[in-house]
Amino acid sequence: MHAVVMDSLEEYLSGVVPPAVERQIEAHLNACGSCREEVNGMREMSQLFGSLRTEEVFDPAPGFYAGVMRQVAQTKPAPSFAGLFALDFAFGRRLVFASLLTLAVLGTFLATHEAQSTVGPSPETIMAQQESPSFESAPAQDGMLVTLTAYEQR
Repeated sequence: MHAVVMDSLEEYLSGVVPPAVERQIEAHLNACGSCREEVNGMREMSQLFGSLRTEEVFDPAPGFYAGVMRQVAQTKPAPSFAGLFALDFAFGRRLVFASLLTLAVLGTFLATHEAQSTVGPSPETIMAQQESPSFESAPAQDGMLVTLTAYEQR
């Protein structure tokens, strides 16, 4: 749309523009077909929105709200399977705190005791295995046992 129409379009469509501005807009709309189509489309849309309004007011019967509230008060919740696992909020917080505390204690225990454990065979075991090549024909577990025993006797 052109600036002449855009500046006062809302006021023009609602019918509150000064007469001089209204004459300018109408003169432009008579000369410009695209602006005229656009304004006519906006008028139709405005009429459609206006038709959505209704003057009819829904008025419930006397005692309607009181009846609804009475029925709500009488209704008891039905037990469900999911209700068995419902937790109180305070209990849930305590459960989470206890879980985190247990995790921290176990993590600390593992971190302190991991440094003390050995990952592989000790250097003495490796040396004992290399010094006695005569037991290569025996199974690996038996050979290791014999090697360790022979190493400790020296």
